[in-house]
Amino acid sequence: MYKLLLLKRRLEAIAIFPFALLGRLIAKLRPLQREFDLFLFFPFYHVGGAEKVHAQITQLFPEKKIIVFFTKKSQGSALLNDFRAPNIVIRDISRYTDNKFMYWNNLIWRGIVAGYIRRQRRAPVVFNGQCNFAYKLSPHVPAEVRQIELIHSFCSFSYIRIPFIPFYETTVMISRDSIRQHLELYRQYAIPAALGERIRLIMNGIPIPSDTSPLPEAATLLYVGRGTEEKRPWLVAAIAHEAGMRAGMLGPLKNAIPAAVQVHCTFYGEQSDAALIDRIYREHRIITITSTREGFPMVIMEAMARGLAVLSTDVGDIPYHVQHGVNGWLIKHGQPEAGIVSEGAKWLREATPETLTAMRERNIAYAREHFSLEAFAAAYRSLLQN
Repeated sequence: MYKLLLLKRRLEAIAIFPFALLGRLIAKLRPLQREFDLFLFFPFYHVGGAEKVHAQITQLFPEKKIIVFFTKKSQGSALLNDFRAPNIVIRDISRYTDNKFMYWNNLIWRGIVAGYIRRQRRAPVVFNGQCNFAYKLSPHVPAEVRQIELIHSFCSFSYIRIPFIPFYETTVMISRDSIRQHLELYRQYAIPAALGERIRLIMNGIPIPSDTSPLPEAATLLYVGRGTEEKRPWLVAAIAHEAGMRAGMLGPLKNAIPAAVQVHCTFYGEQSDAALIDRIYREHRIITITSTREGFPMVIMEAMARGLAVLSTDVGDIPYHVQHGVNGWLIKHGQPEAGIVSEGAKWLREATPETLTAMRERNIAYAREHFSLEAFAAAYRSLLQN
């Protein structure tokens, strides 16, 4: 299968060559006005755990000249400012690269960006944050340019990237479970074992707040994120309803929650102010994840650092950090949605104030020991230095 996918990629390269060549000519006629050390490619700048990680990585190199390309149309601009800095140039090219009715623009822009990279006097480093456009770009990048990719979880990109794996010097993954799943996929597709050896684990990190005191509030659930199919936030609202509690919804979520259970929710909308987000976290007691798949969500790290207990499906690396009944509760993710709601509500009804207080203390201590930004920053600085 792997060899067939490589052949397909090469045949596609022949078909799109005229478009890529036109793009390189455009880049020659209209070159970048500055030299850059790092070319970073991300799909979005709307609210999301992956986007927060991408912004953190972008800000780790104040001494470098950085250009960031966003290639997909974002659902909002809440996190865009997190990518800004005097040393960073932002280019949102999604109007060209995310238009299925004018797909030839995507092909031309592969040539344009490849031309930008080729014309740098000193070879930059190219970083792909789970970006489809960057995968398609990778064969056009000169061999002397180091390309590095970040995969957040086992997902559709796990298959999209297969023909392009040889172009990446290092593959960063954020969870042990994701590495295990990808290595199994490598075996199924007969991908050379040497390419599996390029995978490196770098866990995400967060700023650990100095003030972790809870704000006066009853035992309430909190969901943070988007209303996408695999996240299933409507189950959080249903769990709150069955447990006789309220659920805070932080993100663009109102349309994702059925009207019948919206009465049990407080909608905070999409927020970008760090102080306000911190306050919302500390007004709740339990962070809730009902996903069908995850790596290890940033929101769990942020919530644990503020003392929230965790109620989550047992996906990704969450069971490595959450012990059932000790600092949270784990729900079997493969059962029907009604079972997830019933099981989640059962654990919440059994929780006492003393239980939540004990979990709060354990989670704050755990977050300080395992989730600090220092190790995260050191690993990426070492990796992306040219």
